[in-house]
Amino acid sequence: MPAMVAQLQLLGIRQVEMSRGEFMLLSHPGEDRFRAARALFDRAHIDCVSYYAATIHDANELDAAIRFAKILGAGNITGDATGAALLKRIDQKCTAASLTFGIHNHYFKTKFAYESPEDVLRALDGLSKTVGATADTGHFASCGYDPVDAIRKLGPYLKLVHLKDIAKPGGEVNVLLGQGIAKIPQAMRELHRLNFTGLVAIEYEKEGPVDDDLKQEVAFARQLA
Repeated sequence: MPAMVAQLQLLGIRQVEMSRGEFMLLSHPGEDRFRAARALFDRAHIDCVSYYAATIHDANELDAAIRFAKILGAGNITGDATGAALLKRIDQKCTAASLTFGIHNHYFKTKFAYESPEDVLRALDGLSKTVGATADTGHFASCGYDPVDAIRKLGPYLKLVHLKDIAKPGGEVNVLLGQGIAKIPQAMRELHRLNFTGLVAIEYEKEGPVDDDLKQEVAFARQLA
């Protein structure tokens, strides 16, 4: 964590979504981990505006996600939950906690509940404005959907955007922004057209050193901001 925060400072990043694996619900983290992270962010003057919880399976995990988001000072939780009953509970409890929730689309080799913008829109039907979408450009492209079209359709419901580029459909190989199939410049233009003011979080996954890659990612995204 200290090395990550130092890197964020060097890159001039002032807002983030906490999405490290050891903080996700599936890792069964404790509150101390979140309090330590919040202290690091506060000292670095970095705001953690969202918490990526990953899949929420039940009421206990929902309570934990809300508690962790509050410790981080986040105003949004990103994740997913299959089934109208649990989504309704997420709506109710996040509303009561003054948090928003973004349903995250994802590519998996097996069928996932939220692959297309239509999947997300169906899930949002009947829910309040508390629940919306965290649109991942890379995962839409991986699933064979046009990320620009997806952003356009989800525009009124967007809580957060994950800006990620992908080498080809049907896979998860990340490439530098603008070098893949996710139409990053066009997606950013659509976000400008929508007057989207939420966090656009750069997402990049790669084994090995990534410092130089991240500098390029941030520089490319800032040219489009």
